[in-house]
Amino acid sequence: QVQLVESGGGLVQAGGSLRLSCAASGRTISNYAMGWFRQAPGKERDFVAAITRSGRSTFYADSVKGRFTISRDNAKNTVALQLNSLKPEDTAVYYCAADQSPAQAMGSLRPPRGYWGQGTQVTVSS
Repeated sequence: QVQLVESGGGLVQAGGSLRLSCAASGRTISNYAMGWFRQAPGKERDFVAAITRSGRSTFYADSVKGRFTISRDNAKNTVALQLNSLKPEDTAVYYCAADQSPAQAMGSLRPPRGYWGQGTQVTVSS
């Protein structure tokens, strides 16, 4: 079992930045591909970004490419998502996820597959 806890969400103006963190416990995340997803009210949960076990490769949704950066620190058992140039349409609950599938396949990951955190709210005002 992997327990994931997200933090770092909040209210920010359009154009601003936030850094989300995901702290894992129970097992080392070095055995898992890690990803971030988001879910806006009334919408499905969408893939945002994923990173391979080594951290050498990353994958992004087209809507966030060039603005968001995913990173991981296996020694600290943490994953981060840097959000820059935020837009109102980025408003959502952001979830951290871990899975044993390849990182490039995480786009299709949805509960109950994988391990998920409880989410952190990001609100971007215009």
